[in-house]
Amino acid sequence: MKKLFAIFSVILALAVNTAMGAGLASLAGLSPVLGAVTLNGVGFIAGALNLMPEGIARAGIFTEIWTGELIKAFRNEDSSVGWYNAIRSYDQYVKHDVIHFVDLGGDPTVLVNNTSYPLEIEELADGDKAVSLDKFQSKPTRITDDELHASSYDKMAVVIEKHKEKFDEVKYSRAIHALAPATNTAKTPVLKTTGEADANGRKRLTRSDIIALKKAYDKMRIPKAGRILVLCADHVADLLEADQKFANQYYNYETGKIMRLYGFDVYEYDDTPLYALATLNKVAYGAVAGEGDMQASVAFTTKRAMRANGSTKSYLKEAADDPQNQENLFSMRTYSICLPLKAEGLGAIVSDVAEVENNG
Repeated sequence: MKKLFAIFSVILALAVNTAMGAGLASLAGLSPVLGAVTLNGVGFIAGALNLMPEGIARAGIFTEIWTGELIKAFRNEDSSVGWYNAIRSYDQYVKHDVIHFVDLGGDPTVLVNNTSYPLEIEELADGDKAVSLDKFQSKPTRITDDELHASSYDKMAVVIEKHKEKFDEVKYSRAIHALAPATNTAKTPVLKTTGEADANGRKRLTRSDIIALKKAYDKMRIPKAGRILVLCADHVADLLEADQKFANQYYNYETGKIMRLYGFDVYEYDDTPLYALATLNKVAYGAVAGEGDMQASVAFTTKRAMRANGSTKSYLKEAADDPQNQENLFSMRTYSICLPLKAEGLGAIVSDVAEVENNG
């Protein structure tokens, strides 16, 4: 009887590890067969070498493997946010979730038609500028042993994917907010739309507005290579409705880019920041839209932007340590950041509002 039970346990362990390995590999964009073989191999080696307490190796609970799959998933960027992927990655410079930049100091003084010697010596001292990555943490999700048993561990794969998707959602929305200019300045133009008003009084985006932004970038001598324009949903709709040429060339399903307009690589993203029309100041991240706040499309240059991913870790409290509730708790933590390297070459086009005529 013990022999039959042992054989059954081995078969069950193989089935569980195969299902989980295949599921995690699929989430990371890898071959399900490779994931199944890898996870079974890890379980076999751990069991053979007695590296895990009794019962754990066969339970299919591999926190380190989950963390590894999450790291792979974060490195394999979402193709639907091509504007983010176009930014140079600084992952290789991250040490302990901090990046150290060299501050080159001031510029040298240039003398014209100088006749006084000896020349005065000046120092351009370098400095260290440390940038800490943002820490993202998720609240623990409860998964009972009953759920895992009934779903053959697919439940855990779904939970992991949900955590990753939520982290991505917050990461990208924070990134586009950081890349948007704080306010309208000579080096960070914030323009208003000038098209006809829609039914709600919002002025539509026109090609002329994008040309005006191009003109501002040209005057700033921003390199033409690497100019990015991220349109909000309203502005995409404006161009689709008013411009047949734009509609015909709207979307490239392979790259995620819409089309190139006046020197900008154009993308779309729904969660772009808000601006206060009265001041053209950017509304704080996460703030609720107030009266006079309107959504904007965002422009930046990849020559003045960076992104980086740091460490990723998953946390698990196993049901084996909770005999009363018999439930697992899963959460994760990761570090990531996206910032402009310099406050120049950032731009925005904000939806303006038509003035209401007073007939009284």
